[in-house]
Amino acid sequence: MQDRTANIVLRVLTVVTLVAMALAVLLHERLVFGYEVPVAVLTLDGQPSPTSIRILDTALLMLRASLGMMIFVHGYNKIFRGGRIAGTGKWFHAIGMRPGELHAAIAAITEMALGVLLVLGFLTSIAAAGLIAVMLVAYWTAHRGKGFMITGEGWEYVALIAVMSLVCAMLGPGGLSLDAEFDIAQRLDGGTGLGVALLLGLGAGAAQLLLFYRPPANTSSSDTDNG
Repeated sequence: MQDRTANIVLRVLTVVTLVAMALAVLLHERLVFGYEVPVAVLTLDGQPSPTSIRILDTALLMLRASLGMMIFVHGYNKIFRGGRIAGTGKWFHAIGMRPGELHAAIAAITEMALGVLLVLGFLTSIAAAGLIAVMLVAYWTAHRGKGFMITGEGWEYVALIAVMSLVCAMLGPGGLSLDAEFDIAQRLDGGTGLGVALLLGLGAGAAQLLLFYRPPANTSSSDTDNG
């Protein structure tokens, strides 16, 4: 019954997010009024192209939302579905992230928070850094040494998510975002976004591993993530 309720809530949240994205695209010109036009969408005479701006902002919204919804669901699963925090905590303990239940709770809350920030486009480069940190920890604890293909629990999935997060930080959130609304989008993208995502993301992930990763003598390759 609890899993069924969780599934319904997750579907409702997904529909609401998709509808909100569609409305944002339809109301694009009103929402981005006054937004500083990126150089990439200027025409040869230096004037902005409305069509190019719409396409770019829509593409960035899709990138942010896909990353955000993906990682939000991972966190949501850890709390409300399957083995929940207790079951996920046992898996965390098995792969060496101890205490397992504490790290399961932290991971779940972090993933859900990162998802919300990315979908809303708020502090986008910092949220992208957080996702890179999560992927680094996942790579080192669960996918390292298992080859490339995700079908063999390899690292292709976490690497792709990390690269997409880095691209998101560099390009910025676009006009359809809270960062643009609060006039901080241009301060946190480009080279700044690259630096924030790499330094903060890799630093936070490495710090978590150094402080808490205590690998067991033998880890079964059949163990799977509950989230």
